[in-house]
Amino acid sequence: MSTVFLDRDGVINENRDDYVKSWSEFRFIAGSREAIAKLTHAGHTIVICTNQAVIARGQASIEIIEDIHRRMIAEIAAVGGEIAKVYYCPHAKDANCACRKPRPGMLLRARDELGIDLNDAMFIGDSITDVRAGLAAGVRSVLVLSGLGVDQFRNHHHEADGPYRISMNLKDAVERILQGLDQQNSVQSVLEHTCYSFLDVSKHIDMLSSEELCLPTEV
Repeated sequence: MSTVFLDRDGVINENRDDYVKSWSEFRFIAGSREAIAKLTHAGHTIVICTNQAVIARGQASIEIIEDIHRRMIAEIAAVGGEIAKVYYCPHAKDANCACRKPRPGMLLRARDELGIDLNDAMFIGDSITDVRAGLAAGVRSVLVLSGLGVDQFRNHHHEADGPYRISMNLKDAVERILQGLDQQNSVQSVLEHTCYSFLDVSKHIDMLSSEELCLPTEV
């Protein structure tokens, strides 16, 4: 079966404005553990790829991040899910490293180390940088609207250099995978239609607002 790459924050666990800096701050998104278990039972390989610049900022050590990941993997295993490996980028945004998403370095490393066929893989994330990393690695990409997903779609949807699917959250994305509805050429879902319709309406409103700004004032 295929490999499913997952982002961490906003997909598996809840985002925090001040970032997840310890296990006590880690909160699973409802249904995410069970969704991973369903993928495992269906024979999929699950790999996590996450940016963790919190290390470069000095807000958490590598040891703490790895402890969080060990505990996360154990909690997922307790409900029947299996994580093959967690890859994380510890660098700051301006470090110009090869691993920080939207660059595909973590996915390519997983390909080489785990023998993954990227032609039969997908990446699920809540950021357009996740989508871009997946597309750059040649895998199908899914944007979930949990975490940062809504804001990311509204403000950065155009930055992806290829097509991608949209799901409400990891649970929804997994259900679509198991039903074979994740293929890029499959019919647009009701959620996807709604999201793109919202963009069209927003553009129309912005256009009207711009025109109103140009209206002459009455004397």
